[in-house]
Amino acid sequence: MQYADASEKLAQYRLQIAEVRGRMRELQQSVEPEEASDYEFSTTEGKVRLSELFGDKEYLFVIHNMGAGCRNCTLWADAFNGILPHIQNRAAFVVASPDEPAAQQNFRTARGWRFRMVSCRDTSFAHDMGYRSDDGWLPGVSVFRKRGQKIRRVSDTGFHPGDDFCPIWHFFDLLPEGADGWQPQYKYQ
Repeated sequence: MQYADASEKLAQYRLQIAEVRGRMRELQQSVEPEEASDYEFSTTEGKVRLSELFGDKEYLFVIHNMGAGCRNCTLWADAFNGILPHIQNRAAFVVASPDEPAAQQNFRTARGWRFRMVSCRDTSFAHDMGYRSDDGWLPGVSVFRKRGQKIRRVSDTGFHPGDDFCPIWHFFDLLPEGADGWQPQYKYQ
């Protein structure tokens, strides 16, 4: 296929994706939120409740991260670090993983991450939200809204390589071979 023809067809597909996203936003607005408990997490500074993570924001993004042992979760977190100020202008943001707080802090420092982290290791939080199964921890994001003393989860979605939450895959989609088996590493030569 000629470059111009392919480019036009790809542009049409991207418009279709944008239309689907619009329909998804409409559906998201109609979802009945589910009540959430005020879970308690561990941090290097001590215990913190879910309600405290909102700060002065109405919404809170909680990233369900599988921990330092997952290269893909690290890749997602690296990308979030870059857009963090933009997210925090609109909502609170925290990464929850099963790692102990001291291990989280060491990994966070080594990666240059600026976002807050909490440990959900000794809680039912990840399981209750659908991000821990008998097979282990699962990656994703839950969005909560706090009004008064009530906390409700308004949306969530799982993460997977190629999803909309890590832009590197979309850049690789522009290469003729795509990602071509590429896997993230903690460091590159």
